[in-house]
Amino acid sequence: MRIAIYPGTFDPITNGHLDIIERASQLFDRVIVTVAVNSSKTPMFTAEERVALIKAILKQKRLTNVTVEHFSGLLVSFARKKKAAAIIRGLRAISDFEYEFQMALMNRKQANDIATVFLMPHERYTYLNSSIIREIARLHGNFKDFVHPVVVRALKKKLRR
Repeated sequence: MRIAIYPGTFDPITNGHLDIIERASQLFDRVIVTVAVNSSKTPMFTAEERVALIKAILKQKRLTNVTVEHFSGLLVSFARKKKAAAIIRGLRAISDFEYEFQMALMNRKQANDIATVFLMPHERYTYLNSSIIREIARLHGNFKDFVHPVVVRALKKKLRR
C-alpha cells in the first residue's frame, strides 16, 4: 500500500488544498492529511477544529482513502511512523518553489526513503492561501468561492465571537 502524507496548517483549508488532496488521493492508496501544530503561528482555528472541518469535508466528498490527523514535531518522523512513501507538497507559484525545494532536500537528508511529491493545484487556485481567506473573512468580504461551505459556516461562526 502506497501511503502519502499531506502536511499543512490548513487554517482554514481552502479549495486549493482540497484540489491537492483530491489529486493525491488518485495517485496513492492512502493519503493522510496532517494538520501541523506550528508553535510559530497563531492559528484562528485550533488543531482539533481544523481536523474536524477537514473530516466533515472529506465525508461529504466521499474521499474514503483520505484520513486526517494532527501532529507536532518532525514531519519525517511522523511519516516514518505512518509508513509513508511520500510527502505531498503543493506548489502554487514560483515563489513557493525555493522554500519547498529547501524543505524537500532537508527531508530527504533526514529520510531518503521518503519522496517529496510536488503537485500543482488547478490554476484557478494558484493565488489562494489561508492567510488571504482569513483576512477577507475578517473584513467581511466574499470568500465563498475559495473555501468549502463547511469552512464558510465555521469562519462566520468564529468571527461572530
